[in-house]
Amino acid sequence: MSIETFTLRVRHGWVEYTMSEVPAELHYTESHEWIRVEAGEVVIGITDFAQNALTDVVWVDLAEVGAVVDAMESCASVESVKSVSEIYAPVSGEIIASNMELEDAPERINEDPYGDGWILRMATADNANLEALLDATAYAALIGE
Repeated sequence: MSIETFTLRVRHGWVEYTMSEVPAELHYTESHEWIRVEAGEVVIGITDFAQNALTDVVWVDLAEVGAVVDAMESCASVESVKSVSEIYAPVSGEIIASNMELEDAPERINEDPYGDGWILRMATADNANLEALLDATAYAALIGE
């Protein structure tokens, strides 16, 4: 199940329509990262809303495997034709994998942000940090404004 949001923006006489998918089983940050818990690890990527805002992703600076990061510490970045965006670790822990396939195919973030477009995996000592994150309903409200 997922929540779909619809945003209408009017800019200088033209209209832009954006519809974003917000899977209900994920956790979210206000900086547009998503978090999926899998067997004691967390998988992290950017949301559909974020990849739509970035437009075409052309390069990814992947997280350093083995690095220990604090919650909301910058650990990677995504570059699009429009800008560079930092990726923040939503929880504290050790980075155990980076999606190396993004080096040759960064567009996977645009094509499948919740699947093949994942950015990193982390091991966390304590999933309690997840309680501080947004659920799908709260995130949908955030991006619907």
